[in-house]
Amino acid sequence: MQETRLNILLTSIGNQIIDFFSNPWRRLSLNIIAFLLGFFLASTTAAIAGQAGKWDVTYAFFFLVFTEGSNIIIYKNRNPNKPLWRTTLNAFKIGFAYCLYLEGFKLGS
Repeated sequence: MQETRLNILLTSIGNQIIDFFSNPWRRLSLNIIAFLLGFFLASTTAAIAGQAGKWDVTYAFFFLVFTEGSNIIIYKNRNPNKPLWRTTLNAFKIGFAYCLYLEGFKLGS
């Protein structure tokens, strides 16, 4: 890739973000925020889908595609040192799936 000013700027910003989240506590806090964001997003989309009543199958299809697609991305390489974006995506996916299971239990009881 050419070394343009935009490329140099984006590379330096990316390196600063990676250096910022190299601290384990910051990485953990980012994963907790991603988990809670996934939980919130799943809760709101499930409530919206429940109100509409017509889009249940479509929402379920998109949820399934998101979950399985993220599983393919996350678990494709088995190296123990996963990049930051993969662990964050995994935390988001876990929060998302956990909320959908809780919503299913609430509706089933």
